[in-house]
This record gives sequence, structure tokens and C-alpha cells, in this order.
Amino acid sequence: MAPPFRKGRRTRCRLTMFSTVVPFEHQQFADLKKQCQQNGSLFEDPLFPAEDRSLFFQGNRFGRVAWKRPKELCDDPHLFVNGISAHDLQQGQLGNCWFVAACSSLASREALWNKVIPDWKDQEWQKDKPGDYVGIFHFRFWRFGEWVDVVIDDRLPTTNGHLMYCHSNDSNEFWSALVEKAYAKIYGCYEALDGGNTADALVDFTGGVSEPIDLVEGRFNQDEEARNQLFERILKVHHRGGLISCSIRATSQDDMEARLDCGLVKGHAYAVTDVHKVRLGHGLLAFFKSEKLTMIRMRNPWGEKEWNGPWSDSSEEWQKVSKSEREKLGVTVRDDGEFWMTFDDFCKHFTDLILCRLINTSYLSIHKTWEEDVKFGSWSHNDDPLKNRSGGCINNKATYLQNPQYVFDVKKPEDEVIICLQQKDKRSRLKEGKGENFAMGFDIQRVELNRIYRMHKAQQKLYSSVYINSRSVFLRKDLKEGRYVIIPTTFDPGQQGDFLLRVFTDVTSECKELTLDEPPQTCWTGLCGYPQLVTQVHVMKAVGLEGQDSDGSCDPYVIISCEGEKVRSPVHKDTLSPEFDVKALFYRKKLKEQIHIQIYNKNVLSDSFLGQVTLMADVSDLQKDHTLHLQGKGSHKKNDLPGMLFVSLITSNVLTNI
Repeated sequence: MAPPFRKGRRTRCRLTMFSTVVPFEHQQFADLKKQCQQNGSLFEDPLFPAEDRSLFFQGNRFGRVAWKRPKELCDDPHLFVNGISAHDLQQGQLGNCWFVAACSSLASREALWNKVIPDWKDQEWQKDKPGDYVGIFHFRFWRFGEWVDVVIDDRLPTTNGHLMYCHSNDSNEFWSALVEKAYAKIYGCYEALDGGNTADALVDFTGGVSEPIDLVEGRFNQDEEARNQLFERILKVHHRGGLISCSIRATSQDDMEARLDCGLVKGHAYAVTDVHKVRLGHGLLAFFKSEKLTMIRMRNPWGEKEWNGPWSDSSEEWQKVSKSEREKLGVTVRDDGEFWMTFDDFCKHFTDLILCRLINTSYLSIHKTWEEDVKFGSWSHNDDPLKNRSGGCINNKATYLQNPQYVFDVKKPEDEVIICLQQKDKRSRLKEGKGENFAMGFDIQRVELNRIYRMHKAQQKLYSSVYINSRSVFLRKDLKEGRYVIIPTTFDPGQQGDFLLRVFTDVTSECKELTLDEPPQTCWTGLCGYPQLVTQVHVMKAVGLEGQDSDGSCDPYVIISCEGEKVRSPVHKDTLSPEFDVKALFYRKKLKEQIHIQIYNKNVLSDSFLGQVTLMADVSDLQKDHTLHLQGKGSHKKNDLPGMLFVSLITSNVLTNI
């Protein structure tokens, strides 16, 4: 038997996922297999029995179902026949094209399916070791932050001697049917897989992060530049081992699985199996021509019903491509469900795209390496506003800031940040009538550079994710250097549940939950005193600074200090009128001590002083915004220096007001 990987180019990838593996429902595969071998019996799973309750939660719709082991269906069963391929899978009598499409993508990535199908050689049927077979298999899926090892027996549901659900083109190949059974076990029954989200399955197979893209809203069909940028993103995800899926949105129930004139099917998940820039032309001339066509290959999980437009299997357009290029691309003329399209046609016909990134955290990788922070949290209701952690979205102004809060730092002048919020999937509770996920999302607010206590006053909201009742929501943004707070929320207040927050940055972000509302009282409080005031200092901008560099400009930064604590802003390059937009927060014990704001010019050897201002920030001062002349220091403190500073102050004697 051939090793189960696709022939041709292999894609190497390192997975960024948690390494812990836990047994599902405490079933240990090795122990159960050993017991069966000692007893000389075939394994029968008591947690997922060969009964209708493992198939349906709404009643049997198929009549008599016979559960059969692979050896009862063929003479020579195998996990894999002639390797593993997207062509192995055929969707059965279940509306789980989303799962089958994800499996098709999985089959193209050796490193990925080796994780989902562990120790496949040991699990394979061995003719020379018949005693090893006891009808037990195990598979692994990434579930809410950990890999879960799911044990099953190999009794599969059949009608009229044929598998009811997912099956292979080869009658003696069973990997897809067994993986599907293990996946159904997690969700309680096969019927729970009827209708779902491909993004969820892609994450379950990889531990990656899924980014949904609305091709209509992004106007990629009309905007050539945006379309080209999107293709490069897709190509990068594909080359780095990620999984990709797409679909055409159905606008009504009648639209579901309706076939269009072009051959595509609406409301149906397709697996993207290749992304390529195809060289046009023949012979040596093709190598010297720069003409390349951006193309994408997809597969229909039904194994039939393909695109029939330009560049479909037998279209004349393929004559523009050399035979060697066609062979390299694996172009075939058969109705196997797999087909090529130009990316222009793809954006014209498809409405939704899912990119499942494998976020690389390996320092040995030649590709971009990410730093990952993982936080488990929960929304919980409490009548005490300071203890409530289920405040709902920002529409609920009175309770919004009672939600969990997570602070993180961006330490580069600008950094790409990926944030993914995931809730525990309720699909497994469909039998209980509790299968609806919360509508949830999150906001990102820019806060004071030294904030370490919870926010009680809304700051500068920069971005929001979508709010949707899916298992996970995603946001990818470029953020400037500074400190930020993520506020994960359910849309409605009072809802309770667990969530998983994942934050990826280029430089470690030191993400952590803000749990305290104010500085704690300690045994030293009596000796050292306890804060009486809280003051927020917002240095907005400066104008008219003195140029000190050789070109008449400067690289200014600001230092805000109070009672020995200092907060320093990032450096602003080549400007005499910097937009600092920097905040600091001080919990003050010495009420008469001033707040100092100093501006310096960044130099190679020694930074030079540009001016300062001092403020009392008294709670009785009703003036919030201040425009101040810069002054000198020491004996020149009263002398005005070039430049004005714009500052906003908020002071309160209630420490939980800011």
C-alpha cells in the first residue's frame, strides 16, 4: 500500500497549537485496545452505541439502519488506498458539505492529517498481524484550546449494504467515514453535523485561526487592486500550509443547493485545493514572457457538478498553457468535482471565503513568526456592578465596561495584530434544545500607557469585530505603538458562558486580564498611605517646537511624571508639531504634588530638552483642556521656550471613576 500522502510537491508547515492531548470522555485508546486484545473481543463503544440515538436527535428519517464493520462491507479494508487525496471523499445522506469540504482541504496537508489521524500505520489493517485488529480507532480534533483524542469503534451506519454518510470512491477505503464518525461523536450524533460552518471544522482540524471574508462587501469583483491584494493573501496562506474554503451565499431556503447555469451550487461549501499563478504560452517563449494568470482550484464535496465556464476541465482556454504546465497543475478532464477558475471569475461568482491560517510560533521558521497569548475567560452575571462580568455590547452603556477586560502592548511603531475570540460550541447540546451560540464580539480601545487596573470610563475605541452567533470571531489590524484593552462581550447583557481569547503579535504583547478595579489595600497602606485621587493626563499635541537637528527638525517625545512614576511616549520622527495622543493614569497620594510634562528631542548620544509644563490637576479644577506655553527648568523655569502643549486632564476623588 502506498504511503498516504499526495504525490507531487509537499508542503512543510509547523503547526501553532497547544501540544496537550486529552482523552475525550476519559476514554484512553491504548488501554481500551489492550483490554480488547486480552479478551479477544471487538470494541463496542458504550458512549456512542450502534443505535438510532447516535444517528438522530429528531427521529429516524431513513428507516432500518444496519451498523456494519468495514470487514463486513469488503474483503480487504484499509484506512488509505493509494494514498490520501481530496478525491477520496464523497458526501453522503447528510447536509455536512461544510465538514466534507474541510476534510478535502485536510487531505492535501500531510502535517495536518497526521495530527488528526495519529499513528495511522499502527491503526491500519495489517494482514500479517490479524490479532492487532480489535475494531477500535482514534482521531484528534482541536477543541477550545486543546487537542482532544476521540475513541470510536468501527461500526458504521449503512442502508442496503452501503455507507449512509461520508465515504470514499474506493469501496475498501474508510478513513473519511471513520473521521466523520469521531467528529459526530463529539457533537452527540450524526444529525448534529447537518448544516454547519466550514470555518469551525478547519479550526478543529488545525488549531489555526479562521478569517471569514465577505467578497461582496469587499467589492473584490469591481476593485482590481483589492482583488490582486486578496489573491496574494490567499496565495500566502496556501503556501504556508493553511486551509481555505469558499461558498456562494443562498438568500432563501429554496436557494440552498440550487445549481446555477455556470455549474456552481449555491449554499454549498467548496474546498480550495490549489492557488497558482499559471504561466501562459508554450516552449521557451513562455519562460521569457511575463504573462501569468491568477487561478484557483476548488472541489465540490459531491464529487461532481463542476464549473462549466472558462478554464473548466475541457475548455479550449487550456490550449494557451503548455502540456508540462498542465501536468504540473494536475489538470484532468473528468467529472470528479474538482475544477479551476480564474481569480477574476472566482470573485465574480463566489460570495464568501474562509482563510484558516496556521499561525507560526517557531523561532526556527524562515517565515514570519508570531508571538501568541492565550487567555481563558468567562462571562458571568453578578448583581454587584464591580463583580459583574456580563455587561453586553457597547449599546448597553451602563454595563458595557463590566465585561472582562484584557490589556496588551504593541511595542513596535506599528504591528499587525490578529485577535480571535472563541466561545464553547453549543452544537453538542442540540439534543437538549440548547444549540444556539451567543451573538458575541469584541472591541479594542486604546488606553493609558501605564494602565494596570480595569477601565471604568470608555477610552478611544479603535476597532470592533463583527457581532455574530458563530463559534469564533476574528479581527486583523495594524496598530500603532501603545497599550490597548480588548473587551470581549456577548451582544446582550446577562448571558453567561466561557470563552477563549487568542492574541497574535510580532513582539510579545504581555496580554493579561485586568482584574482589580483600583490599587489594593495592603499591610503597608497605613505606613505609605493610600491614593486619594486619580488623574488621567492626555497629552494631545505640541506645536511650534524648536528645531534642533541639522535639517531644522526634531524627533520629539514626551515624559509625563507624578509622584515618582514616569510614562514615556513613543518618538515622533521629523516634526515640530507632533500629534502625541498619549495618555497616562496616576493614583495620587500627595495631593499637592504637581504633574510634570517634559518634551525631549531624541539624539544619538544625548537627548536634548525642548521644554516642560507643570499642572496641579486638582479635583476642584473644572477646566479640562489646557493650552500651555513650554517653559525652561531650573533657574530658567519661568522663561518661555518655543512651542505650545495641548493637554486634557480628568481628576476624581472616586478611584473607580476613570
